[in-house]
Parts: sequence; C-alpha cells; structure tokens
Amino acid sequence: MMGAGKSTVGLALARRLGWEYLDSDEQVVLRTGRTVPELFAERGEAAFRAEERRALEEAVATEGPAVVSVAGGAVVDPDNRATIRAAGTVVWLRAAVDTLADRVGAGHGRPLLGDDPAGALTRLYEERRPLYAGLADIVVDVDDVSPQVAVEQIVGAAG
Repeated sequence: MMGAGKSTVGLALARRLGWEYLDSDEQVVLRTGRTVPELFAERGEAAFRAEERRALEEAVATEGPAVVSVAGGAVVDPDNRATIRAAGTVVWLRAAVDTLADRVGAGHGRPLLGDDPAGALTRLYEERRPLYAGLADIVVDVDDVSPQVAVEQIVGAAG
C-alpha cells in the first residue's frame, strides 16, 4: 500500500544485499516522461495500469538478483499477481490504515486518494488486503519500526 515504505525499505534492502533496486513507479516515469498524477490526468488510470504492468514485467526480467518495489495497485490485476508470484520472494510491508494515512498526509501526487485520503486508503486496503496476504511469503509489520529494522526482519525471515 502507498505509505507502507516500499521505496525506502526496498532501497535499503537492496543496498544491504548488494542487489539492484527497481521501483515500478519510477520505471513508469522514466518510460513515459510523465509523473503518475500526469499520466492519470492525461491518459487515465487504465493507461497508467498498462504502463505499470510493462514496468513490472521488465523489472522481474532483469538479469541477476533485484529488489523490486511494486506499485501497491498492481496486485489487483491477476496477470500481475502471477508475474509477482513467479518472480521470487514476495514481502508485504503491512501497516495499519492510520499509519498509511499519517504517512501520505494530504495525498499530494497520489491520484487515487482524492479529497479524502484516509477514506480512500481504507477502501483500497480492504480491497487489496486479501491479495497481499495471498501473495506474501514474508509479512513485516511496519507501523512502529524503522526502515532498517524492517530490512533486518526481511533478511532474517528470508534466511
């Protein structure tokens, strides 16, 4: 979910492991030359999701080990879930909706949050929670831990 710390923890984990790091939102921006809000505004959510799918497919096809921060909404698409499942160990950075809402604040740059970020996060979390749970090999609760502690928990669980 947005606000869980995927980018921060993902980058720290990649550094800890000495692996490549890829962020699917960043890959979409690099490919299109547009930010996520710009893509939503100019081409709509469906176009963004298509770009997100391409970024995910490219990320998991990279040579060598990599940590991939997958956009939170990618799991809604069954083909994306199959891609994620086949790619390797899946980590769910789980956080309470209150934590997510505190971290995203007013939701600037996050088109799905609209005028009610906390309400939108609640709705999205309810929709996505079973999908995350079904994919996760490792679950790390990140409400009250630093990114470094989350990294160590992931490394310990992956053993």
